[in-house]
Amino acid sequence: MPLLLPRPKRVVLMDGPDSSVDHAALRHTHVPASTLPGEHVESYRLLIARGSIEIESASDAGRRRADATLAQLRRCYPAGIPPLRIEDWPSFSTRGVMIDVSRDRVPTMPELFSLCETLAAIKINHLQLYTEHTFAYRGHEEAWTGWSPLTPEETRRLDRHCQSLGIELSANQNCFGHLAKWLSLPRYQHLAETTGDWVFQNETESFPRSGPFSLCPTDARSIEFIKDVLGQLLPCFRSPLVNIGCDETFDVGWGRSKAAVEQRGRAAVYFDFVRQIADVVKSHDKRPMFWADIALTHPESIPLIPKDMIGLAWGYEPDANFGQWCSRLREGGHDVWVCPGTSSWRSITGRTTERRANLRRAAREGVANGATGFLVTDWGDSGHHQQWPISLAALAEAADAAWNADHLDDYDPRADSLHVFGDDSLAVASWIDELGDVDLPMRRVGGRVSAGQPPTHLRNSSVLFCDLHMPDRPPPHDDEKLRRGLGSLPIDLWEQASDRLRRVTNSHGPELEHTLDVARFAATRGLWRRTGKYSPKDRTELADRLRTILARHRELWRLRSREGGLEDSCRYYQRIIQDLEGNAP
Repeated sequence: MPLLLPRPKRVVLMDGPDSSVDHAALRHTHVPASTLPGEHVESYRLLIARGSIEIESASDAGRRRADATLAQLRRCYPAGIPPLRIEDWPSFSTRGVMIDVSRDRVPTMPELFSLCETLAAIKINHLQLYTEHTFAYRGHEEAWTGWSPLTPEETRRLDRHCQSLGIELSANQNCFGHLAKWLSLPRYQHLAETTGDWVFQNETESFPRSGPFSLCPTDARSIEFIKDVLGQLLPCFRSPLVNIGCDETFDVGWGRSKAAVEQRGRAAVYFDFVRQIADVVKSHDKRPMFWADIALTHPESIPLIPKDMIGLAWGYEPDANFGQWCSRLREGGHDVWVCPGTSSWRSITGRTTERRANLRRAAREGVANGATGFLVTDWGDSGHHQQWPISLAALAEAADAAWNADHLDDYDPRADSLHVFGDDSLAVASWIDELGDVDLPMRRVGGRVSAGQPPTHLRNSSVLFCDLHMPDRPPPHDDEKLRRGLGSLPIDLWEQASDRLRRVTNSHGPELEHTLDVARFAATRGLWRRTGKYSPKDRTELADRLRTILARHRELWRLRSREGGLEDSCRYYQRIIQDLEGNAP
């Protein structure tokens, strides 16, 4: 069978006198059709026989998907495609990717164009660029100066390019929380919910936070700010869909809205402001979607969700309860998309086991419970240090899961290697998968530890990443529960991870070589500071190694990303160097 990504629903290699046909000899015929397998607008049939190609589709979208399959067949069979018949259609109507362009990395325009072409080739039809402060809003220059933001003209160019590829580019601007970059500036501090202490708390964890995070929902000036921002952003997009964010607003009720929350409840105050944002979107003849974590954490608040909003049910671990979340939102009369993650961020190497289980659960439970969209997210928390191939391998697997929710176990990373990485050895994606589980035994017992409780699986991070950024002399406000979890890991697990990394060899390019260097550094430092090999001379050696890694990080950054955000990303490594040299603040 041919290696295709995503895998078609039905492939039949036909017996008979026909032999493989040279590409140049193939004749193309397109046959419009009104009914096809799957009864989906993107359904198609592809028949290669007797020296000709026949494509049957009911729409331009179906023809586009057939053409993508044909391009992959040419790559699979460079000497000539054998006679075959393919019937194909997707599991999800919308198969999307969301890229974080606010945690330091803003891709260059050539990189964004290349990304769109790669996504179209694997049948992704929706794209969002997550924005907090990295769009060049007129009149708000101080918020984005130095961050190399996307300009309105660049966004329109990208929108046109996406449309030419059959991809819908939708606006994505967080309009409630995650606005610290704005609210920490003197000009915008009056819009903040709080500038003091509060507690970040979700279903699984809580820890203290400080400083501005969300807009104050009870201040009328907040919605005027949103009207200005969205009024500039939304005309740059043809898509009728807008992601307004509104996730993780846990500081609401800790500051200026405290009295309103005590009187009316957090959900009522939260959704009053969400409704105002939704009305702004609708005034531009567009449809809002929002991250539904606040609503799903408090199911009784689902009736408060404004009508016609799409709920984005996100979760990034194997136990993400997509089925229940979809059911709750659907029962409330709302469309819903499932939103798993690439597990690339806060990891160095990725987290293969967690990623695969998360993607598959989202696809399986999303289809079973009426989700109409599948949006895989790639975040950039803590400096956006993951290299692009780590994210790209995950996006390719997500594309396969979104197309083939009913045959998830048949995913073959060799197809990812061939069609996404151009690797004729078919090895790179499996290599990335292996690397992504190098610290899996530690992740299973390295989570937050509470007194008298067994160790938990580390969430949203790899052990190598967390320990790398855990200082030798942590400040008093540092996460003590997490430190106890990492500190309880047996030495032999560190030794095993270090040994596995020493034995891994790389022939897949500089970005993955750098990934391996960072992982080896993290494993060495983690082992040394637990076994007594941590003299001043040892620490100086590690600091010098990290300086070399930092210089390489800068070089590789500039290959794909804009200059803005680079120094903010570098400071995470610079803090570790200071810590190693005893100069940490």
